[in-house]
Amino acid sequence: MPARIAGLDALRGAAIAAMVAYHFAFDLALFRVARLDFERDPFWLAARAAILSTFLCASGISLVLARLEGVSPAKRWRRIAQIAACALAVSAASWLAFPRTWIWFGVLHAIAAAGILAWPFTKAPRAALACGIAVIAAGLALSHPAFDTRSLGWIGFATRRPPTEDYVPLFPWLGVVLVGVWLGHELAKRSFAPLAPLARAPAAVRWMGRHSLAVYMVHQPLIIGALAAALGRWP
Repeated sequence: MPARIAGLDALRGAAIAAMVAYHFAFDLALFRVARLDFERDPFWLAARAAILSTFLCASGISLVLARLEGVSPAKRWRRIAQIAACALAVSAASWLAFPRTWIWFGVLHAIAAAGILAWPFTKAPRAALACGIAVIAAGLALSHPAFDTRSLGWIGFATRRPPTEDYVPLFPWLGVVLVGVWLGHELAKRSFAPLAPLARAPAAVRWMGRHSLAVYMVHQPLIIGALAAALGRWP
């Protein structure tokens, strides 16, 4: 079992807390309580990018920690299967709630795929950094209409954002995980000391980091359910 790094838990917890806050604002707009533009407003676009980048980078660091602690292949595959199962559950629930914009490749789908694709790079941090930068650059710079479909859109390179509630394609986001792998090695050289100040974060934040998958899975149903009950209507 990987050793707990309190600073990493806090980093992951802060990303989850920010994601919950982002989704609360999103749901206020969904229920037409607030007028917020999540598709074009630079503030919300930057907030989403920052939250995703932090969360995915932390995933890359965690992969390195698992490698260094000698996590068994069976345990690693069980974790990937758990994340993939949660991703499928999110897809199913979103299809029921939003059949036109259901989530077919969101953040959990990306993390499950990255857990497989980025694992070999945990032995090669320099390659992880180089490939990570290349994946990010390609994902931001290249596009082609062939990738505007669900069959290929999960890769990236779409010419426009598809109609879905969450979209985290491998290009550029796999690159962020790979950069996280490199960063994980750099932190390990210093016994994760640069993350030590984060360990002073509130216990609730560190708890959210330790249970990030569970928090992610329950927060949206709770928020939407609470708003629906308070307002007496569905969005």
